[in-house]
Amino acid sequence: MIEQHLANGLMLGAIYGLIAVAFTMVYGIIELVNLAFGEIFMSGAFVAVTLSATAVVLFGTVVPMPDLPFWLALPLAVVFAAILGGLIERIAYKPLRRAPRLAPFISAIGVSIFLQGLGQSIFGTSETPFPNPVGGPPIIIGNVRVQPLSVLILVIALGAMAALALLVRSTPIGRAMRASAQDPDAATLVGINVDRIILVTFMLGSALAGLAGILYGANFGFAHYYMGFIPTLKGLVAAVLGGIGNIPGAFLGGMVLGIVESLGAGLVPGGAPYRDAIGFAILTILLWLRPQGLLGVRLRERA
Repeated sequence: MIEQHLANGLMLGAIYGLIAVAFTMVYGIIELVNLAFGEIFMSGAFVAVTLSATAVVLFGTVVPMPDLPFWLALPLAVVFAAILGGLIERIAYKPLRRAPRLAPFISAIGVSIFLQGLGQSIFGTSETPFPNPVGGPPIIIGNVRVQPLSVLILVIALGAMAALALLVRSTPIGRAMRASAQDPDAATLVGINVDRIILVTFMLGSALAGLAGILYGANFGFAHYYMGFIPTLKGLVAAVLGGIGNIPGAFLGGMVLGIVESLGAGLVPGGAPYRDAIGFAILTILLWLRPQGLLGVRLRERA
C-alpha cells in the first residue's frame, strides 16, 4: 500500500517540481514571483489538447483541428508557452523593472486574471477532455501497479530537469544566468546583456510551466481555464520548501510535496478529501524546523 502511494507521489511531485523550478528561476534573477505561471500552465495544456484533437469547441463553436500525434503536439505547446512567457515579460514586467516591488506584483495579478478570462472566453467553462497519449496495461512491480502514462510523466520531467541542469552548468547562456542571478551590476560590467538573460529566463521558466500543464492535463484527463491555480500554488510552496532560488532544491521540494500529499491522502483514514490540507500542514512543520528550505542557505544580515 505504501509503495503504491509512494509511486503516485513521485509522479505528482515531478509535475510540482517543474512548476517550482519555473518560480525559482525567475525569482533567482529578479526576485519576482510570476503569478502568471498558472495561466501559462493552463495554456500549455490547452494548446497540446487542441493540436492533438480532431475538433474542439472554441468560442462556443466546434472547430476542426489538425489531430497531431502527442509527440509533436507536446513540443509545439511548450514552445508556445515559452513565447507567451516572453511576451508577458516584455509587456507586463520589463516596463516596471525599476518600479517599487509592489507594482510588478500587481501587474502579475492583472496578467493572471486577464489570461484566465481569455481562456474562459475561448474554451468555455466546461472541462475539455485530454486524450491519454499512452495506452496499454499497467506495469506491475511487486505490489505496485504503475500506469505507463505515470512512467512517461516521470521520465519527461526528469529529462527536462537534466537538460536544464546541463544548460545552466555547461553553456555560456547558463553561466550568464548564474552571473546575473548573483550580481546583475557586475554581470553588466563584464559584458553580459542582463535584459536578454531575464527574457531567456522567463521563457525557460514558462516552457517548464507549460510542460507541467501538459503532463497534468494528460494525467487527469482534462484541460480547464482554472486548472492552473492549485497546482501553481503548490509549485510555489514547493519552491519555498526546497529553498527559493535553488533549482535542485525547488525540484526536490516538488517531489517531497507530491509524496507527502499522496501518502497523507492514502494512509490517513478519510484523508483523501483533505489531501491538500494534510500536505500543507506537514510542510508548515518542515518549514518551521528549517525556514531556509531543504537545500537553501540561511543568510546572515551584514552589520
